[in-house]
Amino acid sequence: MQKVFDVLTTAFRKSGGEIPKEQYAQIVTRYTTLFEEADTIFFLLQASGYPIRETGEESYRLETCFTSYREQRYCIIDIETNGSKPGTSQVIEIGAVMVEKGIIVDRLETFVECAFLPEYITKVTGIEPSDLIGAPTRRAALTALREFMGDAVFVAHNASFDYSFLTASFNRFGLGDIGNPRLCTIDLARRTFESERYGLAYLNKSLGIENAVHHRAYSDAVSAFRVMQKSFENLPESVRTTDDLLQFSVSSRKERKKKQKANRESGATKRHSV
Repeated sequence: MQKVFDVLTTAFRKSGGEIPKEQYAQIVTRYTTLFEEADTIFFLLQASGYPIRETGEESYRLETCFTSYREQRYCIIDIETNGSKPGTSQVIEIGAVMVEKGIIVDRLETFVECAFLPEYITKVTGIEPSDLIGAPTRRAALTALREFMGDAVFVAHNASFDYSFLTASFNRFGLGDIGNPRLCTIDLARRTFESERYGLAYLNKSLGIENAVHHRAYSDAVSAFRVMQKSFENLPESVRTTDDLLQFSVSSRKERKKKQKANRESGATKRHSV
């Protein structure tokens, strides 16, 4: 489904956030391997967290193209695992906070049942094998996370790891791909403030983030939220919608300079026309 998410998002962006149903149907039938009708795939996309909405009988729209980034719901997630590869390891702890209008409105924190915990993981995280005995099963914990996420923007520090590991884990238990838009706080931080390093442990110290326990899921999720808040203080005026934010977070220096120049020229034109 990842190809469908990517192609749809590109189409929405080229069309100002809204596309006709005919174009939508062409995309999903071409790029999905599911033998389902386009209308059925629409509900599967929503269930995956992809923020698509129906607008009347003729079109669909991508909500992130119309939602202010300050009003957006963000699910900031961190996971601890007993290895680096999802094919041979698993999630052992999940921490997540739901943020809306800049405020934490909900939280999820749980250990995950695991029969094998390498000693070096205990040394890094402080998690003991006894912590995982009687914890929710992987299926139960991952299902709870999937429901908690809804269609919020998926946020993490070094998001590519958490996103790919969880996608593989979700698929293993029949929960499907993650369709939620993804935001990496490392990428965003690098584009919004100067720092010698952008690892979470270093930023905890340099930004004065209190009560941070590095390599524990819930604490790291809260720290990533604080980093995101710091980045929001330094966003350019051109970032207005959530989709603006997502594109800005992965933009090149050249793209940002081009955008700034276009905004200055636009502003000058408006002043001369007054």
